[in-house]
Amino acid sequence: MTTPGTAADRARRGRTARRTVPRSAHAGWVPSVGRPDPVAVLERQGRDRLPELLPIRYGRMAGSPFAFLRGAAAVMAADLAAQPHTGLTVQLCGDAHLLNFGLYASPERTLLFDLNDFDETFPGPFEWDVKRLAVSVAVAARENGHPDTGAQRAALESVTAYRTAMRRLARLGELDVWYTRVDADRLLPLAGSAHDRRRVEATLGRARRRTSLRAFAKLTEVVDGRRRIVHDPPLLEPAGTADMAALRKIFSDYRSTLSEERRHLLDRYRFVDAARKVVGVGSVGLRCFLVLLAGRDTDDPLFLQIKEARQSVLEEHLPHGPYTHPGHRVVCGQRLLQAANDTFLGWMSGPQGRAFYWRQLRDMKGSADVAAMGPDELRSYARLCGTALARAHARSGDRVAIAGYLGGADTFDRAVADFALSYARQTVADHACLGAAVAAGVVTAAPGV
Repeated sequence: MTTPGTAADRARRGRTARRTVPRSAHAGWVPSVGRPDPVAVLERQGRDRLPELLPIRYGRMAGSPFAFLRGAAAVMAADLAAQPHTGLTVQLCGDAHLLNFGLYASPERTLLFDLNDFDETFPGPFEWDVKRLAVSVAVAARENGHPDTGAQRAALESVTAYRTAMRRLARLGELDVWYTRVDADRLLPLAGSAHDRRRVEATLGRARRRTSLRAFAKLTEVVDGRRRIVHDPPLLEPAGTADMAALRKIFSDYRSTLSEERRHLLDRYRFVDAARKVVGVGSVGLRCFLVLLAGRDTDDPLFLQIKEARQSVLEEHLPHGPYTHPGHRVVCGQRLLQAANDTFLGWMSGPQGRAFYWRQLRDMKGSADVAAMGPDELRSYARLCGTALARAHARSGDRVAIAGYLGGADTFDRAVADFALSYARQTVADHACLGAAVAAGVVTAAPGV
């Protein structure tokens, strides 16, 4: 995704892209005449999901405009595709909203802050991720009771942080960019008051305690003398006989996608139990399982999550990508975008040709409490997310060309912030459409699950 030529040539290419899409052209949002009905987009997505879980998905999305935004990546992808784009391609996260950034442990056990969801990753124009992040900031700010001026300012902070970080990264060498990471300690300066600092420190503490050993105590029990995953329907249910047999088979296939030394490590564990698990908002209805493994003994657990991978919501709007297997797409995207990757990240095909990927369930993972953030803290967090997004894009795209397009002025920043506030209002309207569909019985929602 990096164009040939000198740095000056690449920067010139970025500036030339302004002729096609001026930076100010990103401002505002007006729905196209033929804009698809958002509920129809969601229903189309649900056709090949587990039907008994779809009411949970709709119930979660109906909870608030921000919850709706989280589950409506397909709706926003169609809206972004209807606009002109720069043609400056990166490996997109595809769903870069505020809650898809968070904490996790590197293999060296350092706590990092980064993107943490890659179900929709796909090559595309860099500004699509930037806009989704900015919109999520604006929606969260309005939901937290901040005025529209404050919401727009917070969105602006995220974009400015992205631009300034990208311009800094454009001046670095390739290895310097590749090894750049955002340490979790960057969260502490976000806390202005003593109360906020205690809350951030608590978040970091919880993340460090979120390990397989802690999950073992919470998610398992002894039944007839054998360790089993707890039964907590409908969110966590024992895998049936057929599912268990299939999981044992694809566990072996998954092993082959790991590097040799990681296969050696995995071979030190044995398969104990598995259960079907409901996760997230937008992912509800996809096939997802929790697998319990045991190492040296039963007090040495490892939890792996196996999740169905489907076509990215971006794929129907962009040229064909390099991936033929959806699980491979997710894994490659995560390896490319994250500063450090899960040791057990892998992929394979399952029953009926369905694609899956594997990762650890809990490896010191944690997320910020965005709903509790006041204006100052939200702006600081938005800046951190913008910085992390630029770092991810710089690894996969032509950072010099993108920096050339963005420039030293805040023209792009202000335009995207204006778009974010306009689209935040659209999200409120779309959320109301879902509420009306639930009330009319068009879709069934199970709230509070």
